[in-house]
Amino acid sequence: MPTAERSLHSVNLPENWNPTSWRERTALQLPTYGDPDELAGVLSELRSLPPLVTSWEILALKQQIADAQEGKCFVLQGGDCAETFDACSSDVISNRLKVLLQMSLVLVHGMRKPVVRVGRFAGQYAKPRSADSETIDGVTLPSYRGDMVNAPLFEAAARRPDPRRMVKAHARSAMTMNFVRALIDGGFADLRHPEYWNLDWVGHSPLAAEYRRMVESIGDAVRFMETLSGGSVRNLDRVDFYTSHEALLLPYEESFTRQVPRHWGWFNLSTHYPWIGMRTAAIDGAHVEYFRGIRNPIALKVGPSVTPDQLMRVVDVLNPQDEPGRLTLIHRMGAAHIAEKLPPLLDAVRRDGRRVLWVCDPMHGNTEATANGYKTRKFANIGDELELAFDLHAAAGTRLGGAHLELTGEDVTECTGGARGLTEVDLERAYHSTVDPRLNYEQALEVAMLIVRKQSQLSAADTSA
Repeated sequence: MPTAERSLHSVNLPENWNPTSWRERTALQLPTYGDPDELAGVLSELRSLPPLVTSWEILALKQQIADAQEGKCFVLQGGDCAETFDACSSDVISNRLKVLLQMSLVLVHGMRKPVVRVGRFAGQYAKPRSADSETIDGVTLPSYRGDMVNAPLFEAAARRPDPRRMVKAHARSAMTMNFVRALIDGGFADLRHPEYWNLDWVGHSPLAAEYRRMVESIGDAVRFMETLSGGSVRNLDRVDFYTSHEALLLPYEESFTRQVPRHWGWFNLSTHYPWIGMRTAAIDGAHVEYFRGIRNPIALKVGPSVTPDQLMRVVDVLNPQDEPGRLTLIHRMGAAHIAEKLPPLLDAVRRDGRRVLWVCDPMHGNTEATANGYKTRKFANIGDELELAFDLHAAAGTRLGGAHLELTGEDVTECTGGARGLTEVDLERAYHSTVDPRLNYEQALEVAMLIVRKQSQLSAADTSA
């Protein structure tokens, strides 16, 4: 379809919606604050604070997602399972950015298409939990719900939901965004100097040689183009980078839901790309009610328990006018269930002709516990789910347009397997996550290479057919 025909069009503000209408619905996964007056004071303060992103950045991302829906680019979404206040440091932020830049370089080189880079950061401070409380040695305390709500230490004072933490989360999100923007504006992402992105601890990686060959190939191509043009090739020194988080803590999200000059409607200005998790995706729930009214591109996590009818009803609520770039469906089935559970959903959306971006999250459906009590994920299962996702989309006549990953640039040992063959024994060496296990740099880079190889196989099969 020509660009002019599918460019973003205005839609009407949803009927009977305003930034507070979610309060009339059942809200799951929200903490209980002990002092309503303290909470009201914090929310008033948040409403007066500057936003973290702009409406024009949001609309630019929505256009890129519309392009990804048509196969013109690929979305890479990655970052921590849950950010912590202590990890708001230059080393952690820059290493995480390096990983995403290196992965995107692999994808651009191998897939021959642009990559939309989205970080799970600058706001991923709240997490859903399976139970409101936990009991240890006969003591019961509220569950840890992320640093935006309480602290992980198992003590009564630490576990008390504290509304002031929302202000701290905003401040650290702003610091994170400021540093990321400064790095990118300063040439950190310059394709002429990908050596800036190296992480010192991976020089001995089994993947290092393959990655270096790829970097050298890109460097040769850049130098060739500059020789032909007689000067520098433009736009090689910076990239677009967007933020995302699960918009779980609705009072916080409401505080940054604002109108802006020269644009109709309401924008969530705490992030570019919020998503709804599986635990809060009830069609009549508060989170779906909130999401249906904001103009951001939005995403919905879809698990193996979702039926085609349930999915189509929530799609109708979240994107009733089938706006391009509006809705992403992130399927997270698990390697054991994806072959059975995903095809009926793909068929339902394709039959209805709905415009969505399909993204695979191969992490959350593959979580398991080890005998020594660690929560982990096997790299083999992560890879299997990704490969099956590509195959199932190809068979259904749909398109897998992105990957959603929990990863870090730190030298952690939280997921087993991968190029270095980490075992359950290795988990004890460097397990730092407070919630879910993450891919380390090496494993993340291997996922990017897996995506490229799988896409190449499918493209070769289409050509031979």
